[in-house]
Amino acid sequence: MTPPHPAPSAPLTVATVQATPTPGDVAGNALAAAELVRRAGGQGARVAVLPELYLCAYHPPTLAADPAGTDVAADPIGAVADPRLDPLRVAAREADVTVLVGAAARHPDGRRTIAALVVDRAGAIRVGYDKQQLWGGERDLFDAGARGATLLVDDWRLGLGICYDGCFPEHARAAALDGAHAYLCPSGYLAGSEHRRDLYYAARALDNTMFVVFANAVGGVDPWRFNGGAAIYDPQGRVLARGADEGTAVLVAALDPAELVATRAAHSMLADRLPHQGDPRGSMSG
Repeated sequence: MTPPHPAPSAPLTVATVQATPTPGDVAGNALAAAELVRRAGGQGARVAVLPELYLCAYHPPTLAADPAGTDVAADPIGAVADPRLDPLRVAAREADVTVLVGAAARHPDGRRTIAALVVDRAGAIRVGYDKQQLWGGERDLFDAGARGATLLVDDWRLGLGICYDGCFPEHARAAALDGAHAYLCPSGYLAGSEHRRDLYYAARALDNTMFVVFANAVGGVDPWRFNGGAAIYDPQGRVLARGADEGTAVLVAALDPAELVATRAAHSMLADRLPHQGDPRGSMSG
């Protein structure tokens, strides 16, 4: 089965970010995100990926205590008009960068989701994707998203996932089968999970012969202390850029469509996938 979309015509420079947001301070975190986006744009990035729940911080006690203050409201078509995010709008517009940033989104029907907001190069903000695979206590605070999403930037197709989504091979595979050339994953990996952090997203890249851009929170106070290691992987799962386990970083790499084409020619798992592979109707019992 061949992915339904051709390779992009030109490289895309992307940035992945690791940073420490302040729990509950949406306005302050948006201001810090704006500076990180400017740094990414200054290094030539056209897309910047910031961590999961960055705008409110991944801090469940604060998210439980102050949902009104930590959420951003989305309208029926997913647009977000929260004035606290204005510095981020301005930075995306002035730096000419498309931004993917984590937030707690409140939808008109009352659902609260772990969202990846897209800030486009004109400064408009919308919910790009709602996390489908909720982890542990997230289920007490949030509702799961109902569908996958692919972001179009220039002629690149960028599949969207958030943290625990990337632990499920079928999630990234669905993005690849929708034609994704890369898979973007804002995340929040806790200290002590370094082995899994570094394995999952390299594997998703090689599984699907696509680039993977993994952003992560860093720092904080136990038990909500995060381990950085933001990374960009090529379609064979090799590291193009990786941050340390501590400290703020903006890491930039060019995604080369020639590498995508060459890898998919040499490692043709997507093309060779059997039509019903993974379908339980094809299983056998003894």
